Amino acid sequence: MPGNDLLSYALDIGEQMLISGAEVSRVEDSISRICNAYHAKRVDVFTITSSIVVTIQTQEGETCTQTRRIHKYNTDLDRLDKLNGLSRYICKNTPELSYIDDQLKKLREDKPYGPYVQYLIFAMISGSFTMFFGGSLRDGIVSALVGMLSKLLLRFVQRADKNVVFVNLLCSFVIGTLTVLSVYAGIGMDFEKIAIGNIMLLIPGIALTNSLRDLISGDTIAGLLRLCEAVVIALSVAIGFGLASAIFGGIL
Repeated sequence: MPGNDLLSYALDIGEQMLISGAEVSRVEDSISRICNAYHAKRVDVFTITSSIVVTIQTQEGETCTQTRRIHKYNTDLDRLDKLNGLSRYICKNTPELSYIDDQLKKLREDKPYGPYVQYLIFAMISGSFTMFFGGSLRDGIVSALVGMLSKLLLRFVQRADKNVVFVNLLCSFVIGTLTVLSVYAGIGMDFEKIAIGNIMLLIPGIALTNSLRDLISGDTIAGLLRLCEAVVIALSVAIGFGLASAIFGGIL
């Protein structure tokens, strides 16, 4: 069994799964199953939100260890579904490693939705949540426009700084300011309803859900780390909107 090459491809799959939004237990299980499918004698996998460490022992007695550092996340459930499908195919058919390499290259070449589609999605989400929480159609339209601007802002800020806390703090402050100004100008009607529609764009819902799943499945360290990350991001969003409301709220 080509230990190092197999381990590298298994880690590639696990890394992309974790980045795309998979919980820790799924990543560990997928890597273990792939290595066992190629008759690894022993597989030890340790995964947290920022690192994956895998050690395998081959039938020939060779021991291989590799580590991957995870620097960022980019939730993509479509890619995650494809990675799950690829993992199941590998475990069932044990293809040549060249096949795995080709499939991973195809996944890397897949392009996400274009910027204009993403603007439309942000507009639909923010506008829908505003109306869901009791806002008027007028508030929904204003919220949709602010949502499009928030996506534009996110694109530029994330290019300059990858710090999740700073990005969410700055974006929530700017979005809150735009919301206040839209109500002050008479375009919007209800600041709270417009604000909550756009807050939902920044809430780390998947991170919070995965943290609870990790805790329930026994991955305590990973669950606590992800939970702390989700709480810090939520606090940064709340602080950003709170600052905008405190500074500019007096003009309403």
